[in-house]
Amino acid sequence: MKTILESIAKSLVDAPNEVQITEIDGEKTVIFELRCNAKDIGKIIGKSGKTVGAMRILLNSIAAKQGRKAMLEVVD
Repeated sequence: MKTILESIAKSLVDAPNEVQITEIDGEKTVIFELRCNAKDIGKIIGKSGKTVGAMRILLNSIAAKQGRKAMLEVVD
């Protein structure tokens, strides 16, 4: 899941080398914290949050196949 999220995020931003994803693994839930350049946060979130919403849907679909839940947080 982390590699898919990382490749999507790096393809959206202007500074792909500054994209960092931290995975916090729990029993039934996994939380991903996405950090990037401050200028690229708008590109990750998208208009009305549609881009980050689509990324969350993809993560939840992958996690559901594994019997887990996934959360994505964009951190400043």
